Amino acid sequence: MASNQINRNKFFPGGIHVPCLTFFQNNPRQDIDWDVQEKHLSFLIQSGLHGIVLAGSNGEAVTLSTVEKTSLVQLTRKLAARLNRPDVTITLGCGGQSTHHVIDETIAAQQAGADFAMVLVPSYYHFAMDSAAIVSFFEEVADHSPIPVMVYNYPGVAAGLDVDSDMLVKLSAHPNISGAKLTCGGIGKVPRVTANAASPFSVLGGQIDWMGPAMAVGAVGAITGMANLYPRACVELYDLYKAGKVQEATELQLKAATSEWAFAKGGINGSKWVVAKLLGYPDDSAACRRPYPLFADTAKQEWMLELAGKLKPVEEVLLTRST
Repeated sequence: MASNQINRNKFFPGGIHVPCLTFFQNNPRQDIDWDVQEKHLSFLIQSGLHGIVLAGSNGEAVTLSTVEKTSLVQLTRKLAARLNRPDVTITLGCGGQSTHHVIDETIAAQQAGADFAMVLVPSYYHFAMDSAAIVSFFEEVADHSPIPVMVYNYPGVAAGLDVDSDMLVKLSAHPNISGAKLTCGGIGKVPRVTANAASPFSVLGGQIDWMGPAMAVGAVGAITGMANLYPRACVELYDLYKAGKVQEATELQLKAATSEWAFAKGGINGSKWVVAKLLGYPDDSAACRRPYPLFADTAKQEWMLELAGKLKPVEEVLLTRST
């Protein structure tokens, strides 16, 4: 199908989208801590981020029920309206090990108020998931999803299954598949996809440490966990690249890459620990849902604070500028 014949459902907007952390209470069931969750979501919405991704990998999607996911969407939508950002893009991670389950989650996402569904390839039967099966899965989900689908490519949590550039180009022809998040770090995919995809098709990096190079070859932004802590610095980096201020952007990109390494190396529990520590959330907020262990090694904590802290002065200047 020629790109000019595609009646695409909705274009996934460029910019900085944050995979919001999910915070839990210190009780036996580790229920969601809605007080901390509301505080954190308000912080993110007010920071000027272009979108909020709920129940992604950073949000511990695999530990959440569909009801919990949709409750997160409803809270975010309510807060966005209250904080005068009713149009902020809300994306929900819709996952499962069957096409049936994933479609059900996209329906629930739409009913709760989400704009997009971010979908990871099922991997329990990874030995059977060849390229044809992967493409067929995404196409069938998109056929039945009431909201546009974003392909979430993260081989590290999907038994090594990689949605390669050939598959992404093919999927880009579906009018209800709006783009892809590349947490594979495959920057070479970006130009291959953007040069050949049906237009429009958004490609975003899954980290911010290579956003500049990715934007230079067609990416439209990043979905980055570091925006949980430094949202304004991430948006500033995006704005500098968009404005063509290459030298300033490069200088900030180097700082961002250094701090991003802390988040990548520290894992989700390390990310939650440093966010809770630096944003002043209760110590219990750093806990992931079990069996994910606590980030309790003091040497690793000090290393995390040192690296993550390198971007703190930039964030503080930007915060002062905005107030």
